[in-house]
Amino acid sequence: MTRARASLVSVSDTPYYHCIGRCVRQAFLCGRDPVSGKSFEHRKVSILERLALLTEVFAIDLCAYALMSNHYHLVLHLAPERAAQWSEREVVERWRRLYTGPACVARFLDGLALDASESAQLADCIGRWRSRLCDLSWFMRCLNEYIARVANAQDGCTGRFWEGRFKSQALLDEEALLTVMAYVDLNPVRAGLAESVAASAFTSGQQRLREIIEPASALQAAMRPALHPFAEAIRQGEDVALPFNLQDYLDLLDTSGRAVHPAKRGALPGSTPRLLATLGLAPGEWLASVAELHARFRLFIGAPHRLSGLAEKRGWRWIRGQAAARRLYRRANE
Repeated sequence: MTRARASLVSVSDTPYYHCIGRCVRQAFLCGRDPVSGKSFEHRKVSILERLALLTEVFAIDLCAYALMSNHYHLVLHLAPERAAQWSEREVVERWRRLYTGPACVARFLDGLALDASESAQLADCIGRWRSRLCDLSWFMRCLNEYIARVANAQDGCTGRFWEGRFKSQALLDEEALLTVMAYVDLNPVRAGLAESVAASAFTSGQQRLREIIEPASALQAAMRPALHPFAEAIRQGEDVALPFNLQDYLDLLDTSGRAVHPAKRGALPGSTPRLLATLGLAPGEWLASVAELHARFRLFIGAPHRLSGLAEKRGWRWIRGQAAARRLYRRANE
């Protein structure tokens, strides 16, 4: 049964969400169509540029991404408290980077006097825009509508480009966040399209590696969306960071990539990676979760007590993933 988005997204439960957009009838979002030979690789740059714009405009941070041939993955962090601190002018200026707005908005930005009706209209607009600029559905709408318009114009056609509304998973704790970020960054490796994270084009894993190895030029930086920083790299003025160490995360990706690739043996070599040991996750179950995330979890990912507590809070009988969560979090519960 399809559930209302309002019942799936609540910042009071978690600010982190995994979102997936998939093309209708397996149409090509990116990549090369093996039947027609037509390449859609150019769209990847357009998508990254759009993500760069949206993460600048919205109070939403991009934690991880992967652009695949007929779908994409995003891990997003919602920061409504940041939007609440914006001045009225900042809200208007941010919104105007995407939409025009009524005439009173232009008069406000020009510093002209507004009458009572215009002031009321402006106040209403600012209230709605402030709410939308930290809203997950509006972020995804601004991304998907743009991609669909560009793709249909390039293909010379009209109609639906996406198979339906975007899918989302709420990530209820640090362990879930780590698992899904790794799942997203390892998508090309798991599909056999790349040998390693470093070779996984158009993923946040590769971008983080490149940003360490080679300082980006102004042009390259403009084409890349800003990624939510890790705890040790938080910059002045930022309100929150990913609760991991970047090097530990990259080491975990490298180790896991050598296990999830179709040509590999499917097990973590050597000792337990530092992050898994720190969080108390069962290595074998974590690796299986990274490889089979959607078969194990659906709308929510987290420790068993978080899933059961959320079901009780929502008045639901159960939430899918309880058994997988008990196995994954087994060491943490011992």
